[in-house]
Amino acid sequence: MNSRKLPRKKSLSAMKMLGVQLGTARRAAGLTQRALGERLMLDEETIASIEQGRRPLKPDLAVLLDELLGTKGLLSVGVENLPEIDQFPMWAELYVQHEREAIALSWFDALVVPGLLQTESYARALLGGRVPPYDADELDTKIAARVGRREILHRKVPPTLSFVIWEPALRLPIGGGGTHLGQLRFLREHSEVPGLALQILPLNRPAHAGTAGPFILLETPDHQHLAYTESQRGSQWVSDPNEVSILARKYAMLRTQALTVEDTRSLLDRLLGEQ
Repeated sequence: MNSRKLPRKKSLSAMKMLGVQLGTARRAAGLTQRALGERLMLDEETIASIEQGRRPLKPDLAVLLDELLGTKGLLSVGVENLPEIDQFPMWAELYVQHEREAIALSWFDALVVPGLLQTESYARALLGGRVPPYDADELDTKIAARVGRREILHRKVPPTLSFVIWEPALRLPIGGGGTHLGQLRFLREHSEVPGLALQILPLNRPAHAGTAGPFILLETPDHQHLAYTESQRGSQWVSDPNEVSILARKYAMLRTQALTVEDTRSLLDRLLGEQ
C-alpha cells in the first residue's frame, strides 16, 4: 500500500477570491489575460483558469506575478495562507455571510433539524454519516462552523427567527438514543427563547406546502428579501423578487398548516416522554 499522503483539498472559495485579486491587479496594470500570459510564457487559458478559481495559483508563479504586477507580496501571502478546507461551498458561504447580519430568518426543514438548532452531537452524527465521508479534518472543520453559526441566537439584538420543521425530522433517531434525546431537549429549551418561534408540521396534516423541499427566507439590515435552497448536489441563492415571493407564500401557508408554538411545545414534551 502506498503510504504517501494524498494532497490536501484546497479551499475553492479562497481560490476564487485569490483569482479575483489577480484579475484586479492585472487590469490595474493595463494587461489582458493574453498579454500577461505572454510575459510569463503561459497560455491565456491558464491565466483565465487561475482568475476564475478553477486552477490553483502556485507559490513560484505568485512570486513572479507580485513582481510583474507590483502587488508587493499580496499574492504570495495569499497562496501561503490559503485555507486547506472550505467551511462552506461558495453559494453557502454567501448565505452564511448574510445569515450573520440578518434581521429576520424563516426556515423550513423536512428531513433534519435546521442547522441553527442542531446540537454538536447531532451535527457530528449528521455530517459524519455523509456519503462519501468527509476526512477527519474536514469533518471537524464543518462541525465547528455549523455550531459556531448558533452565535446569532445570542446576539445582543438577535434576528426574529421562525422555524417550521416537519415531524419526521424529529422522529429520526440520528446519532442514536442519547444524541436524539439531547437534540429534542435542545429544541424544547430554545422554543422558549424570546423572538424565536418554533412550529412542528405534524404528520397528520392533509396538506403540506413544503413538499418541494426545504428553504430559508432571509431579510437583510437594508430590508432586502432573499432566499436560499439546498438539494442533494448543490445549493441555490435566490434574489429574484418573484421567486422569493413564491417561497414567502409557501412559508406563510406552512405556518398555518403547522402546530401553534404552544402545541409544538406540548408535542416536544410528549416526544421527550417517549424516550
